[in-house]
Amino acid sequence: MTDDFSGSLTPPVSPYLTPSLEIEDREDCIRPPYFSCAADYRNGGKAFSSESYLGSGSVKRLLLRLDPSPTDYETDTVEMFGFQWVTEIALVESTRLLFGLLRQQIYKLEKLAQANSCDFGQAASIHHEAEDIRQQCIEFLHYVKVFIFRYLEPQKSLDDKPLHPYEEHEAQLPSVLVEELYALTLYIGHLCELPSNILRAFTMQNQGKVFPPSWHLIHLHLDIHWSVLEILHILGEKMLGQVVYAHQFVNITGENLTNISLLENHCGNLICDLISLSVIRYTKVRPSEALSSPPFSCTCIKELWTLLIQLLDHRHKGCDTESFWSWLNKILNGLLQGTGSIEGINVCEVVQCKDTLGFCWWIITHLALLYHFDRNGNLEEKKQMGANWSFVEKLLKKCTHTQDGILEDQLRMHLQCCLIQCGIWDTNLSVVTILWEYYSKCLNSSFNIPWLGLKGLVNVSKTPFSMLEVVKKLCSDSQTTDLYESESSYHIFLRIFAHLMMKGKESSGTHPWKQIKGRIYSKFHQRRMQELSVVGLQNFFSLFLMLASLTEPEDITSRVLDLLDFLSPASISTAQRALIWQGYFAFLLTYVEKNMDISVLAEKLSHGFRETAKEFLVMKHDYTQKQALWTLLSTYIDGAQEVFETSCYLHLSEEKLLNDGFSMLLPACQHSELGTVLHFLQTALARLRDVHKGSSQGHRSGTSDLHVPPLYVAKEHHQAIASALWKNFFPYLKSLRLSQTPPPELADATAGFTLLAVDMLGTAPSDLQPHPVLTMMQLFGWDDMVCTQLVSRYLGYLLHNSELSETLSGPGYASYQALSVRSWFRCVLQIFVDRPAEIFARTESEKSVGKTHMKHLGELTRLIFKLPEVESILSKAQVEPSSYKQDPKSALVQFIKATGKVYSGLHMLPEKSAMVSKTLEYLGDVIKYIKPYFKKKGPPEGLQLAYSVIGCLMKHWALILATSKAQQLLFRIIDFLLLPHALFQQDKALPTAMLSAIRESLPLFLQGLCAICCQSQAQGAYVKQQLRNIIQQYFGRFLPASPSSVPSIANNPILQALCDSTNSPHISYLRKAFVQVLSENYLQFKGQAPPARLASVLSFLLHVFQRTKNTDTFDVELLLPSVLKCLVLVNEPQVRKLSTEILQHVVENCRMAPEESAAQLASVLRDFVQEYSTIYDHQVYNILTTLTGIDQSLVVSLIPTITQSLKNSEHKQGLGRNTVQREAYRRLLSHLGESGQSEILKLEIDES
Repeated sequence: MTDDFSGSLTPPVSPYLTPSLEIEDREDCIRPPYFSCAADYRNGGKAFSSESYLGSGSVKRLLLRLDPSPTDYETDTVEMFGFQWVTEIALVESTRLLFGLLRQQIYKLEKLAQANSCDFGQAASIHHEAEDIRQQCIEFLHYVKVFIFRYLEPQKSLDDKPLHPYEEHEAQLPSVLVEELYALTLYIGHLCELPSNILRAFTMQNQGKVFPPSWHLIHLHLDIHWSVLEILHILGEKMLGQVVYAHQFVNITGENLTNISLLENHCGNLICDLISLSVIRYTKVRPSEALSSPPFSCTCIKELWTLLIQLLDHRHKGCDTESFWSWLNKILNGLLQGTGSIEGINVCEVVQCKDTLGFCWWIITHLALLYHFDRNGNLEEKKQMGANWSFVEKLLKKCTHTQDGILEDQLRMHLQCCLIQCGIWDTNLSVVTILWEYYSKCLNSSFNIPWLGLKGLVNVSKTPFSMLEVVKKLCSDSQTTDLYESESSYHIFLRIFAHLMMKGKESSGTHPWKQIKGRIYSKFHQRRMQELSVVGLQNFFSLFLMLASLTEPEDITSRVLDLLDFLSPASISTAQRALIWQGYFAFLLTYVEKNMDISVLAEKLSHGFRETAKEFLVMKHDYTQKQALWTLLSTYIDGAQEVFETSCYLHLSEEKLLNDGFSMLLPACQHSELGTVLHFLQTALARLRDVHKGSSQGHRSGTSDLHVPPLYVAKEHHQAIASALWKNFFPYLKSLRLSQTPPPELADATAGFTLLAVDMLGTAPSDLQPHPVLTMMQLFGWDDMVCTQLVSRYLGYLLHNSELSETLSGPGYASYQALSVRSWFRCVLQIFVDRPAEIFARTESEKSVGKTHMKHLGELTRLIFKLPEVESILSKAQVEPSSYKQDPKSALVQFIKATGKVYSGLHMLPEKSAMVSKTLEYLGDVIKYIKPYFKKKGPPEGLQLAYSVIGCLMKHWALILATSKAQQLLFRIIDFLLLPHALFQQDKALPTAMLSAIRESLPLFLQGLCAICCQSQAQGAYVKQQLRNIIQQYFGRFLPASPSSVPSIANNPILQALCDSTNSPHISYLRKAFVQVLSENYLQFKGQAPPARLASVLSFLLHVFQRTKNTDTFDVELLLPSVLKCLVLVNEPQVRKLSTEILQHVVENCRMAPEESAAQLASVLRDFVQEYSTIYDHQVYNILTTLTGIDQSLVVSLIPTITQSLKNSEHKQGLGRNTVQREAYRRLLSHLGESGQSEILKLEIDES
């Protein structure tokens, strides 16, 4: 065909264009579909952009034989490469010219890409220029597709009549198109042969609007490659199966070139190119990232793969050509063998791939996922997939061939790919067969990846539940891509196995297990079982647990038991035996989940447990052997606990697990081991109670669940479980109740038994009947011999239970609140009983136990305050719930104060008598509670607590202690706490900690005792005497050697008691008793010698007068003579100063006091003058002079007495008038005003 067709109707530039033929701007021109990843971020979650071949519907129209672009090319002319062409004849007349212009534009774009300008100022213009070139090329190729579809007719038989030149060209068009398309493919070459700078444009991260020419060029290549296939396909469709030969090519080269051969060759080359690009990507992919790193450089490559899949599979169905998988397998087979080539392009030569096997798994898996896309590019999960099992089976055989030495990390990746394929393709049990042949020989392998470290270690399951959870996870339908580091290849194989079995059952209705059962069982025999290591047994159980979960559990379990019977206990290690027990329990859990009776398997397990427990009991000295046995026993206990936690209704013979092995095990347990057993016991008790109550309520509410057992069946099993628990556990717990160091779990376990007695009354043993709840609480909660840590935790557990509260509110339980309060009293008072006397002797574990105990005691305190009796007392005392104390000691003091306040408000004798009885019941033997502190002489905190609480009791319950019912308790408190025998022994001193505690609390005791003395008549004399004894003993002990010593007198506990702000009769009585003791014991002169520590005593008295601001008659009567005597006989300045200040306070207070105090004061002064003026006249006159400045009238009233004493002194001396004494007397009288002057005149008259 010649290019100089003179009659052409479509010149390159037509001079006949009119304005009506001018086209619109480029924006309004045709926009055919094209490859683009620039709009990835604007796709709204779609896989492909709306302008792509899939997103635009172009492929769908292609495969449905529809017009490629029905709304385009409707005008008479079309612009291509900057020229106007007549739409309906341009391709026929100018085929070679148009394709030549296409190649020119490609060349132009290549030059732009080679220039690689870095001038950012020109980037936008270069981008637009490159984009325009690509757009022109795409539009032309799109025009070719439309032209062929609309205007090309199949070739008709030629006759002899001459043809019009156009008709001749039209007849040759198919052949010319094949030649030009072939030339075009040769011109653009292979994708993989493009320069690296061009290929890098695939991975460009910039998602903006400006791209370099290389990006446009590489995507134009993709457009051309796909458009060639589209044109050839449409051409074949239009030719109705006729083969189109490239005549000119054949004539020149002698080789055949047809539309079909060109299409197939181009498909093969394109797949080779895409595989080559994928190999480049695979070299940078780690095995752990294989599933998350697709072989697609960008979405355009992904779309091109999808287009090839849909086109080739469509042609396979319609034209009986090779399917996509056939094409791919042919190339990958060659790659595996090192000969992968099509039409001279050898994939192995283009890119070297070290791991061809892994690459094949990787590429097939990701390409298989592309089958989810429909012809519009939308994901369709349920779309029927074309499987490629034949090739995958070859890959499996190759990667499990032991001689090839495939590493675990590679195998994980391969099987993970296989798992993905199992999820999207139909069922193929050959996969399981191939893999089982490999793994049946490798069961003892741990399947670890050394360089992964701890992540790569596949751990042996620690518990039956975790073992079963692993299997459940393997059987789940969820697909995940992070199995590489979390699961071994063996586990991934089990996932594949489980998935194929589940999928096969769903699709065919018959279980695939029946087809593969024999192959699995045949690999296990006696020798093989004996060869299994711990890891091998773990893998063995994983396999059969998976099978039991999916198929027939009874048949599987029976086979497992038979196989494990090949292993005698003597021939296996402790770890293997423990793992076998774990496996048994895992099967038990499987039975429980399927609501199947466990009696047979449970009896087998419990028999082994009994024998092991017996051996553990008699094994006393061999520590290593005991540790080995404990490994087995703890495995059994953990497994039994998981069974109880998992079972919904406890009606599956769970009682078979609770045999007498526990009664043998418990006495042989050490502390930590006992904690494990008791923790299981708590779980069993709690589950039994919950399930028993739930069963009863469920039947009452008419629950229709098919899995709910009949009530009589459930109750029968529940009774059996309860009886087994009482029989095999409770006797040992009862034996521990008096232990001083009980395990912490003992309280919870015994509380669980108490609540079990509430819920299932008849199951308790006979020695607890007829009131098992009351007996249990007496044993563990109310007995004073039980350790307080146990009591506080036990009662805190029980009082929180509303059902128990309802039970104890009934008849026969009247004292439960008082007994609980008494136990609380004891627990608070004995907080520090177990603490060493020296604080530095406490260990960290003891500190931790102490914190735990305080936590439980705080909870018990909160619950005690919620008891009706306690709430009533607090309410009557006007203590609001918001002000309840949380600290146990503070709460106890608050309760004591409230109780005392309520009692003081009672007026009726029966009410008072009843409350006294109740409060004494609350208190219990309080001296017994605190006695341990005094035996150990510490710790200081314990002594402080004991004295402060009992002191508070003495003060606020004084009216209660004053009653005859409380007399014995009162006397014991005085004798034990305040006047112990050691106090009266000269060779023994009270411990420092004890004295310190007494110092802090003595004011409370003194004030309480005074109240009792004022209230009680029966024991009044004795208590009064003891009060004086207490003051006498402790005043001297707490009195410093001098007023300036430390601690100061201001902190003296007796002073604090005397100076209480409440000016009550009780305080007045205390002051009188104190004054008596002080006068008799601390202010008595021995001849002329003053008493010891006189300054301190006087300083104490001064503090009393200063802080009380009052003086009673007994103060004047008992204290003033001694103070005056100090002024006369003691010359020490400090003593004289203190005595003077005391005298001043006494006189001033008497001036404001009733007349009797003033009269008493005058009487004491008269006696003082009469006694001392004869010998100590000057001292007496000086004292009276001082008094003149305080109360002149008082001294005036003494003038007659002073004068008479003067005369008596002179008469007694027998020397006449004493001039010196009279002169001193005149000086005193000179300060007394008129009365003094009058008396001076009388003296002068007398002298004359």
